[in-house]
Amino acid sequence: MLGYIGRVWACRYFWLALVKIDLKARYRRSVVGIGWSLIRPLIMTTILCVVFVRLFKRTDVWTYAPYLLSGLTFWDYVSTAMRQGCQCFFQGESYIRQHPTPIAIFPLRIALAETFHFLIAMTVLIGLAWFSQGNFANVPALMSLIPTLCLLFVLVWSVAMFSGACNVYFQDTQHLFDVVFQAWFYATPVVYDAADLGLGRLHWVIMNCNPLVPLLQLLREPILYGRVPQLETYGSAILVVSVMAGAASILCARLQRRLVFHL
Repeated sequence: MLGYIGRVWACRYFWLALVKIDLKARYRRSVVGIGWSLIRPLIMTTILCVVFVRLFKRTDVWTYAPYLLSGLTFWDYVSTAMRQGCQCFFQGESYIRQHPTPIAIFPLRIALAETFHFLIAMTVLIGLAWFSQGNFANVPALMSLIPTLCLLFVLVWSVAMFSGACNVYFQDTQHLFDVVFQAWFYATPVVYDAADLGLGRLHWVIMNCNPLVPLLQLLREPILYGRVPQLETYGSAILVVSVMAGAASILCARLQRRLVFHL
């Protein structure tokens, strides 16, 4: 594994060039440019704030808006990595056929591009939270975002690897995952607070059986509440990321020499 990671690092100029090409191609001839990565979550936050403030009879709009934006930003990060990851090996087919590069660099290409947009959205989220809450007094809480961002990056890299590998063998994977993620969206407290569901069985299932909830809590706790997440939350998040990264690593090892025959 360390040797493989070393090979990926040795190709760093190659995959950094691919990320640069992707970012330039996405915003070529665009007037707004990178701003498009922010417009969708901001518009969705505004619309859903208007709807859900009335639906849930909330009066604290400036508290709910950062909560909603944090959920949408997190969800866009993961779901877009999945969607783009489905095509990562087909996008890199010409490179794979020409040179035996580590195939992990192609989902890494997707993860880095989406992380760039995620970090921009995070600055807007932190700014909105600062505007609505006044200031951030707990500096250690904000510093806890650093390991959280590392965990999220490993997660989206693994998600892109997993979805790309599945799509090579079964090319309806992207459509299948779109349906799964659409249902998963409503089973995750992105636009609603799980506490609003009461303390029944549904609340327990969402909070304890949804693997994305610990990662979402790691993001929300320091930004929205100024608290360092509990070690139990970190443990659950690390377990989820480790399982996903392990599955992606196994697929990567199995596909390294066989992938070219399935493209």
